[in-house]
Amino acid sequence: MDVVIVKYNAGNILSVDLALKRLGVNALITGDADAIYRADKVIFPGVGEAGTTMKYLHEHQLDSVIASLKQPVLGICLGLQLLCSHSDESDTSCIGIFNEQVKKFEPSPGLKVPHMGWNKINHVNGPLLDASLEGRYVYFVHSYYATCGNNTAAVTEYTVPFSSVMAKDNFFAVQFHPEKSGATGEQILKNFLAL
Repeated sequence: MDVVIVKYNAGNILSVDLALKRLGVNALITGDADAIYRADKVIFPGVGEAGTTMKYLHEHQLDSVIASLKQPVLGICLGLQLLCSHSDESDTSCIGIFNEQVKKFEPSPGLKVPHMGWNKINHVNGPLLDASLEGRYVYFVHSYYATCGNNTAAVTEYTVPFSSVMAKDNFFAVQFHPEKSGATGEQILKNFLAL
């Protein structure tokens, strides 16, 4: 199985690669469109800022490459947000696979921004998440979140309910970091690789 991790100007790519290696998968890290199109599975991870990242993706035509993929695609963290239609971060138009909007958390008593640490995924559904993952804890680090809507495949509460997992057709995305989420994150990566 050929797995590609999309290489672009975002952090966190190497930790995803290490998590895949622990599962026995040697992924190719590349920004080459032909290699991305040829892959059996594509992972679109990222830590960074939406505006500068979308600018980079657009300049390298990676936004249109990602949008046109037919094989299973997994967005992680910023990858999930960039698959949405719009982000309030730098007032950014995103790739638009998911209709949901990306908003900034408003601080509330006892809850700091960024949302950082372990939290539950609830109301799980879709092919990426089986019922055994309901209520499991996963690891988050983010200041922006995707609203809940038609593409929500799991919900997490932090100041507001938000989409912690999204799914539409061959596109899947998680706001948390599966590569830092222990056995639960490993199971979600395995589920994606088995699609």
